[in-house]
Amino acid sequence: MSVPELPVIDLSGLDEIDAAAAIGQACRAQGFFYIAGHGVDPALRSAVFSAAAGFFALPPAEKEAVAYHDVGSNRGYTALGGESLDPELPGDVKESFNIGIEPSSEPDRLYPGPWPDLPGFQAVMQRYFAAMLDLGGRLHRMFARDLGLDPTYFDRFIDHPLATLRLLHYPSQSAPSTFGAAPHTDYGNLTLLDQDDTGGLEVQTRDGLWIDASPISDTLLCNIGDCMMRWSNDIYVSTPHRVINRSTRPRYSVAFFHDPNPDAWVACLPTCTTTENPPRYAPTTAAAHIKARLARSRTN
Repeated sequence: MSVPELPVIDLSGLDEIDAAAAIGQACRAQGFFYIAGHGVDPALRSAVFSAAAGFFALPPAEKEAVAYHDVGSNRGYTALGGESLDPELPGDVKESFNIGIEPSSEPDRLYPGPWPDLPGFQAVMQRYFAAMLDLGGRLHRMFARDLGLDPTYFDRFIDHPLATLRLLHYPSQSAPSTFGAAPHTDYGNLTLLDQDDTGGLEVQTRDGLWIDASPISDTLLCNIGDCMMRWSNDIYVSTPHRVINRSTRPRYSVAFFHDPNPDAWVACLPTCTTTENPPRYAPTTAAAHIKARLARSRTN
């Protein structure tokens, strides 16, 4: 049996109609796809990784000073083992730092929350956050177009989003039976992932096979989450994935979760249901859905 590959979609070579069709097909088939031609400055991407490595190299006490406090905020540092993406398994072998927007703030008042005392750290993260927010908005317009909606349909649901920028550090794992990130699906609408060249991310195909989602130069890896799956009535299906750092060196990645406004009403889209295919999920708000999923993952 041949091993399937995740598609690479070059946004610079496609108009929005063709890009929407290619992305829609990937969301239906694999739920994961790489994007090239995304327009994010390579120097900015490099600066984010350098700043992340500097943060994770801080003494434990300095990281704990900006620690995550509660599910409601979802901001700050989480130590090794502080999260398990599968509640039935031990804590994940990773540490992280979350940056986000207060839901009530205006778009020009971004990223409140704890910040480490590192020169330039906050500025570079704010620039990267803004770039990801813009790119995520473009992709939402392509989702809407592919699902038969006006391209601006999702704009009103993502103008004050529960978006989170997550810096991740995975130490080398001496026991390959443990997970840097246990098998899980993402909670919200869309994830944009940048990863170093260490490898370790694996995606489960629709027939249950685990395949590598290795980094590809100059691309970002994208996947949809459970909230978009609910909205699309399983036309787009979120895909389980996991991390096992089998290398002898640390792995760093930067994930941007472009999720809806907290009060966004997540109900079956009008173009995603028929008499033969009624809505499969009860309506909910994005905040209620994501908060419930976050609560299950905390180990402390």
